[in-house]
Amino acid sequence: MSLNNFVRDYLNFSRKDRIGILVLLALLLFIFFLPSFRSLLTARKRAITDSSWIQTMIKLEENTAGSTKPRDENAVATKDRRNDYEYDKSLDKTSSLFYHDPNRLSESEWKKLGIPDRTIKTIRNYLANGGQFRRPEDLQKIYGLKQNDYERLAPYIKIETKYEKTSIEKPAFEKRKEETNFQSRTHYLAIDINLADSTAFIALPGIGSKLAARIINFREKLGGFYTVDQVKETYGLQDSVFQKIKRYLKQEKNSVKKINLNTATKEELKIHPYIKWNIADAIIQYRNQHGNYTRLEDLKKVHVVNDEVFEKLVNYITL
Repeated sequence: MSLNNFVRDYLNFSRKDRIGILVLLALLLFIFFLPSFRSLLTARKRAITDSSWIQTMIKLEENTAGSTKPRDENAVATKDRRNDYEYDKSLDKTSSLFYHDPNRLSESEWKKLGIPDRTIKTIRNYLANGGQFRRPEDLQKIYGLKQNDYERLAPYIKIETKYEKTSIEKPAFEKRKEETNFQSRTHYLAIDINLADSTAFIALPGIGSKLAARIINFREKLGGFYTVDQVKETYGLQDSVFQKIKRYLKQEKNSVKKINLNTATKEELKIHPYIKWNIADAIIQYRNQHGNYTRLEDLKKVHVVNDEVFEKLVNYITL
């Protein structure tokens, strides 16, 4: 195929084809430069927004204020005032000031004071969760409340006196309550620790049904108490509670059940709270090797029975 025929067949465009090619090229160029054009347009718009109306509002306030504020204060607070304008632009321009108790204001009344909806919601949540404003300064604890709003409202805050008295009267009330509880202790009756039932223990201060049941269960496993101080060994009984009830406990008759060292089995020995399984096993082995115990002090010859263990067991063993 000759060059002339190739050009004529493949590179010869009609008028309509040329228009289509030009439109396509223009569209591609528009798409290529579109991001840069949009960035430039947005930057110019932002620059206008950041400076124009804010400067106008600042100048308007300066002209209105006149000589009521020193010039240097306006210069120092320029940045903060800009932020305030941006924040307050959605507020009701007809806001007014009036004397109020922040603990009792409704949502509509907060709006009349010129407080934004978001800050009002924070205040109402604080009050709903048990919070209270006891002094005007407490209003500064609210997250989102601007300092200039607080300074504007502070002279008009009048908190009712009962909010201030609460923190003073409470300790006195608690003190009277403690004195009443102390005086009522003198009415408790003394009980015998080996004869009292669960009802008698529950009647003591600080003893509930669970502790009463534990004391009685511990007493039965021991075979009875030989001294009042043994009661404090009850599982779960705090020393502070024991000190409260100790004055009402007594042990008039030594009626504990004793274990015969020469006839007791290992299982019988292990039931006792003061005899662990290794002590019970050693007692039986010593008896099997040396015969019956002839005196209580022979128990000290068992290698796992020290003086402390012997002093506890001597009241519960016999020959």
